[in-house]
Amino acid sequence: MFPGGRGVNPRQVQAQMKKMGINMTELDGVEEVIIRMKTKDLIIRNPSVTLIVAQGQKSYQVVGEPTEVEKTPPIPKEDIQMVAQAANVSEDEARKALEECNGEPAEAIVKLSERK
Repeated sequence: MFPGGRGVNPRQVQAQMKKMGINMTELDGVEEVIIRMKTKDLIIRNPSVTLIVAQGQKSYQVVGEPTEVEKTPPIPKEDIQMVAQAANVSEDEARKALEECNGEPAEAIVKLSERK
């Protein structure tokens, strides 16, 4: 509500925005929006997305409930090769052990050695 207690007519708002060169369009069929950050991703499923074009500049308004997904840093190839060689296993087995041990090479080597 605006001062004076009167409601706002959506058509009048659209007309005013058009006069100012602002165009809004609802995007249909959007299944998800992903915002990638350094340590996590925000995933918004079934969002409401509006494209706003003002003075040639495009902006997107996203409305929805995000789910946070933490990212795990990639395991360096050198660590995989070192663990594979030290534990005398394949690189795939070494990678899996490193993933299970949160990327800790020494722990992965011990884990693989105990399996034998």
